Amino acid sequence: MSQVWIIKRKHLYLAAVVLLLLLSGVLYMNRGKIVPTLAEPAPERTIQMVVGEFKSTTKDGKTIEAYRWDPGTVFIEKGERIKLSIYGVNGESHPFLIEGLNISGEVKKGKETIVHFTADQEGTYRIICMTHADIAHSGPMIGYLVVD
Repeated sequence: MSQVWIIKRKHLYLAAVVLLLLLSGVLYMNRGKIVPTLAEPAPERTIQMVVGEFKSTTKDGKTIEAYRWDPGTVFIEKGERIKLSIYGVNGESHPFLIEGLNISGEVKKGKETIVHFTADQEGTYRIICMTHADIAHSGPMIGYLVVD
């Protein structure tokens, strides 16, 4: 009976050695590679925008201006975590909303406004300045977030 136990122990040692060799081979082949886990959130991408203004004078001396988000269109991957950083360069106040994402805020001159979101659904989402919604109010000041 002791002979049977010795054979089983040898097999156990052999199996342990083979398992260690396989594991070390897998680790060696994957060295330097980043392997994401479910516990790690995807990294957040920062998108920088500014509030800009175009200003001109017509032949009859009237000053005209238009405000805009710059860049005017931003492309985002579905599922991507976003940090949208908007800096107010022109205009005193730009209260805004992002249609379909339930996000609103206000950009003020000389200040940075930050909003965080995850782009879960494909589509085109408009970022609309409520102060400059149409031509009569130096607009429309509309940008586009395109989620693919």
